[in-house]
Amino acid sequence: MPLPQKKLSLVVSFDRTVDAMAMEAACRRDGVPGRMIPMPPQISAGCGMVWKADPSCRQQILDEMGAIGLKPHALHELMLS
Repeated sequence: MPLPQKKLSLVVSFDRTVDAMAMEAACRRDGVPGRMIPMPPQISAGCGMVWKADPSCRQQILDEMGAIGLKPHALHELMLS
């Protein structure tokens, strides 16, 4: 079986787990694309959970975070499966 293809992904890291959980709840409620995943090994800071989405959704994700009063720890673009 072939390995999954990697593609460029936007990864949003958070300082606190509660922020990551709030982001997940808001995005699901409002239909913002992406999903919560464990922190990829390429990132070494944050709470251990990140929001992964297509890079084209960057502004939509930032707008959602602003609407619920969250600030990201960092934004990364990484090649992920």
